Amino acid sequence: MAGRGRVPGSGVVVSGVVVLCLLLASLVGCGGRSADAAAVDVQRTLDRRARAVLDGDRAAFARTGAPGWFGNLGAVPLADWSYRLTALHRRGDRATADAELRYRVEGYDRAPVTVGRVLALTRRDDGGWYVDSDRPGAKSAQQLWDQGAVRVVRGARSLVLGVGQSAGALRRYADLADRAVPAVSGAWGTDWARRVVVLVPASLEAMAGLLGSPASSYRGIAAVTTGETGDPERAPADRVILNPDAYGVLGAFGRQVVLTHETTHVATRAATTAATPLWLSEGYADWVGYRGSGRTPAQAAPELARAVGRGEVPDRLPGDGEFGFSGDGERLARAYESGWTACRLIAEEWGEAELVAFYRAVGAHQERSGAVEDAMRTVLGTTPGEFTARWQDYLRARLG
Repeated sequence: MAGRGRVPGSGVVVSGVVVLCLLLASLVGCGGRSADAAAVDVQRTLDRRARAVLDGDRAAFARTGAPGWFGNLGAVPLADWSYRLTALHRRGDRATADAELRYRVEGYDRAPVTVGRVLALTRRDDGGWYVDSDRPGAKSAQQLWDQGAVRVVRGARSLVLGVGQSAGALRRYADLADRAVPAVSGAWGTDWARRVVVLVPASLEAMAGLLGSPASSYRGIAAVTTGETGDPERAPADRVILNPDAYGVLGAFGRQVVLTHETTHVATRAATTAATPLWLSEGYADWVGYRGSGRTPAQAAPELARAVGRGEVPDRLPGDGEFGFSGDGERLARAYESGWTACRLIAEEWGEAELVAFYRAVGAHQERSGAVEDAMRTVLGTTPGEFTARWQDYLRARLG
């Protein structure tokens, strides 16, 4: 089962003077001019550290602090990397810095990915600062290079980054992603980036680390997509994160469906907003995943088919809460299958173009309240009550 998670140039863009102005209200430490000066000095160290990452200069990086994860990052194509100091907690010659790391993968991220980092530092004899450690912030997830050496495989339309994975395995994932991209464009259209970044960690636990959540939240979940909904210009590129444990047990068809589903989330992200219910976003992604496969409703929706066969026809479309990773696999499957059958109904009886128009109309609404109702009226010429009754009839006819 797949799921939706909620992520110019090459120079360092933040100067020490600008950062000093931003920090005056937030610094914690030795007060007065000494705190201000320390903040400027630490920011300069972080600027040099960022430049070393972009240049791939191990020696320059080592002069700013312990090598740490530097070697894990070497294969990742970076367009930008910068730190912005947000708080400094100093005790004598030692300090802890809270910083905002902004980075962009070349050719894939239209805007930077932003994550929190915590750095431990020691003041050197020459007055500069040395980074002893650089790790995720308290409320930030790990990055892939925090987990080990990153191997990179480029596809025609994809970039696959993995830790603990062979080049052959990553190439197979790239091939699947390369097939997913045109399949999504064929359904949704071409007004999206038409490329995808796939992260393949070493294990379920490592996947959870990238998401900042317990592993139990994703057990049995083959993949998730992270990214910001809405603003297409400012939101960074999504990341499709695979669970190698669950994804690995799928057959060839299942793997393709899952990766096409997740790629659909990448394509539709700009049109997906707080007004979009999960039955629509997940149902549409499944509809694209199964589109053209020849699978019947009973084959693609087995849990819902069993329920309908028992006379348990849903009385409504599933709410967002039913898509939570609660450990109840059957309930979760029925929620996804309900969304998929609703989207399939629209595609069959109104048309595929109308399904896309309906999705966009819902997302364009200013708020959740009234979004589906207004889009059903203006695009489909129906009401939620009429649609639900028609959907129930569809389930009885196709799954009963």
